[in-house]
Amino acid sequence: MFKLFYASFAYMVVGVLSGLYYRELTKSQGFPEGDFTQLGLAHTHLLTLGFIVLLIVLVLEKVFALSESRLFGWFFWVYNAGVVLTSAMLIWHGTLTVLGQESNAAISGIAGLGHIALTAGMVLLFLALRNRLVAAKGAKTVAASAA
Repeated sequence: MFKLFYASFAYMVVGVLSGLYYRELTKSQGFPEGDFTQLGLAHTHLLTLGFIVLLIVLVLEKVFALSESRLFGWFFWVYNAGVVLTSAMLIWHGTLTVLGQESNAAISGIAGLGHIALTAGMVLLFLALRNRLVAAKGAKTVAASAA
């Protein structure tokens, strides 16, 4: 449970810092305020996918003991790898945009791998949650038949 708490807290800190980086880099480089850069997306990705989603999973852990599923560890590491990879590529691509440099296909490809990891992590989360729901239902059935 503390692993989820600390990971969520870390994403909150990094998410806020990425917003600060976005603001300060664009300001220092004279980047036009209305122009698009992926740096702004990194801030919201980190806060939403990292901070908020992991806080929700923390609540699910408290209610359903998700970590008792053998899939939970897989979810945790695959999902976090996806968040980190995706956010890192957003920051890298956005920084290149602000600095007026060209991006390449490798950045998009690696970001795509990050999104695949995020998707796989979400599937693992739902499988772990399903396992715990089935286990809870089985425990209720056994308790009811014993009474």
